[in-house]
Amino acid sequence: MTDVVHEEERQAVRAMIDEGRTALGIELGSTRIKAVLVGPDGNPVASGSHEWSNRLVDGLWTYDLESVWRGVQDCYAQLAAGVESRYGTALRTVGALGISAMMHGYLAFDAAGELLVPFRTWRNSNTEAASRALTELFGYNIPHRWSIAHLYQAILGGEDHVSRLADLTTLAGYVHWKLSGQKVLGVGDASGMFPIDTGTGFFDRTMMARFEDLDGVREQPWRLADVLPAVLPAGKNAGTLTEEGARLLDPSGTLQAGIPMCPPEGDAGTGMVATNSVAPRTGNVSAGTSIFAMVVLEHDLSTVHREIDLVTTPSGDLVAMVHCNNGTGDLDAWVGIFAEFASATGRTLSPDEVYETLYTKALEGDPDGGGLLAYNYLSGEPITSLEQGRPLLARTPNSRFCLANLMRTHLFSCLATLRLGMDLLLTREKVALDSMYAHGGLFKTRGVGQQILAAAIKTSVSVGELAGEGGAWGMALLADYMGRGRPGQSLSDYLATTAFHDAATETVAPAADDTKGFDTFLLRYERGLQLEQAAVTALSDP
Repeated sequence: MTDVVHEEERQAVRAMIDEGRTALGIELGSTRIKAVLVGPDGNPVASGSHEWSNRLVDGLWTYDLESVWRGVQDCYAQLAAGVESRYGTALRTVGALGISAMMHGYLAFDAAGELLVPFRTWRNSNTEAASRALTELFGYNIPHRWSIAHLYQAILGGEDHVSRLADLTTLAGYVHWKLSGQKVLGVGDASGMFPIDTGTGFFDRTMMARFEDLDGVREQPWRLADVLPAVLPAGKNAGTLTEEGARLLDPSGTLQAGIPMCPPEGDAGTGMVATNSVAPRTGNVSAGTSIFAMVVLEHDLSTVHREIDLVTTPSGDLVAMVHCNNGTGDLDAWVGIFAEFASATGRTLSPDEVYETLYTKALEGDPDGGGLLAYNYLSGEPITSLEQGRPLLARTPNSRFCLANLMRTHLFSCLATLRLGMDLLLTREKVALDSMYAHGGLFKTRGVGQQILAAAIKTSVSVGELAGEGGAWGMALLADYMGRGRPGQSLSDYLATTAFHDAATETVAPAADDTKGFDTFLLRYERGLQLEQAAVTALSDP
């Protein structure tokens, strides 16, 4: 009977795919490009992924555009191959398509569509002067990684390409442009380029005028409104897949043009969707190469905090964002060392086995990590005022140095900077938060990252069954919302009645010993920041 039901389900999914009753989301993350195909119930039916990494070139973190397309094509090809092998049909069309990517950064093009300088990613923190000047000018926090900070820093630095600027966009906006021909962004991604007026749903025109009146900007041959993309909220149509775009995505020629495309979004917005955290008083934490927390606000904050960004949901509602440049990168490197050791002993373990073993071991450690101290700073970290980073592990002769404490300390280190920003939001601003959801690689090992995060932010944390699918799944849901959402239906209502209608979630409350232990670690972490600064000074990065 099981085989019959399985075959019936397989044929039903095949018909759904052939009839185009699906939605496809593709997200270009920091270390992985992922594609997820979902059905009308929001459940994934196929996926594909491609590993990639940024490079440090001339002191700036970048990805070359050729690697963007190699990765997107490989990712899509894997998904299409999975559809054919599992369901016995070719993927010729989908009902809707959406592109997401890591937010912020600087992709500048001239009038001929040529890239003016290599892509400058969110990870670069060389924009301190521009960030501070614009924050003071606007009375609104402009983080280092925002597109407008990169643009103004280029102006302050006298970079000659600026005068030839015709289009400025994000990575998601660039890929969408090449697939559809449309220069547009979803409002959530756009809010990481320049402040959004939540009343109009467009870039704040008063701030745009102030920017254009600055010395160095006033003399430029372009106006800001002309070089920034158009802005659309979730649910709106943002063009269709062109013939050229179809061949870019699928060089085999199988995929057909004409697929409706939703507004491209940033990974913060897709994280909110993937955790059903788009309504006021909800929040989520996304933990990967970077770690950030998002809390949907009921009202404006009382003052400007350099540690807190103000962005929007994909529908345009105001969100407080605590963004940490450094997430699991250093932790992943340590896990890799242990995987290498296991291999040297003749044991071959899958990546999931290595992570599960080490993460679970962390739960056996002392509540405070045994007196160990670690900094996960592979790059600069604005929240702690560091322009560069040096991964660092330190201990005293009396620290209890063992595997459990080592792993617990590295997990603590991933979340320590996030906690510093969350303290401002929840304690000083007294922002109301009814629920906090988590997703991303840190939470793939059941219960561990979730338990540590609950202790770090002193709030119950929920993880859903599909938390590991992440932003690509969230982007597929946004595409489906555009294609199948009812007229006037809010994004929050759509999510509640489709993908999250009967979704299973597991909630963990903060344990008293864990919370006390993390507080002890955090005191050590804050005192030790001078060690991190000394390491930056003493150790040059080639």
